[in-house]
Amino acid sequence: MLEVNPRASRTVPYVSKATGQSLAKIAARCMAGQKLAQQKGLGGVAPKEVIPPYFTVKEAVFPFNKFPGVDPVLGPEMRSTGEVMGVGATFGEAMLKSQLGAGSRLPTKGTVVITVKDNDKARAAKVAADLHGMGFAIVATKGTAAAIAAAGTPVKVVNKVKDGRPHIADMIKAGEIQLVFTTVDETRTAIADSRYIRTAALANRVTYYTTMAGCEAATEALKHEEDLTVVSVQEMHRQLLH
Repeated sequence: MLEVNPRASRTVPYVSKATGQSLAKIAARCMAGQKLAQQKGLGGVAPKEVIPPYFTVKEAVFPFNKFPGVDPVLGPEMRSTGEVMGVGATFGEAMLKSQLGAGSRLPTKGTVVITVKDNDKARAAKVAADLHGMGFAIVATKGTAAAIAAAGTPVKVVNKVKDGRPHIADMIKAGEIQLVFTTVDETRTAIADSRYIRTAALANRVTYYTTMAGCEAATEALKHEEDLTVVSVQEMHRQLLH
């Protein structure tokens, strides 16, 4: 059975803030019979499509650190306890601010471990090259390391958990890893093996990403560690008037 549940979720206030349009108020007035042309929005004009000259990134806040031992893998269940928004002149800046707001600390130096499924290896090689260019050391599991090395990026090989010690989780617990990028195939063995990596990262306060899109976005965010600017909501909305 599919549930049809049209409603205003937490995304509505996020989009309202990003565009300067009070969507809930606009919708309520429409339902009351007032046409869009009769309403006054930002700048005293009728609501219209807004294409901001800045980037905004919404990030969910997860309470995994409050439940030791629980596998922090994402699924269809509603697990977030809130959301934050990052705003910047570039996607990378907005992404970095969203991570800071959500409590995820991206390192400025150190070692990144990368272990990804086969379909993600080409993208992982590009990420590794960018990270190396920023001064990070790269370690990876055998297959991922081969793809990274073939692309010309220096990398050291580390064992998967199932391949014996010392493995990734051991390095995380020893404080040798500052950032974790891991994606897995949807098989029971792969998920079970990667669980040790995720739980070790969580227990040792090491930021980790479990999708390739997330890894790429985090890498882009790292490029803006030194050039963050503070922008007020009022400044944001003033930009929409020009």
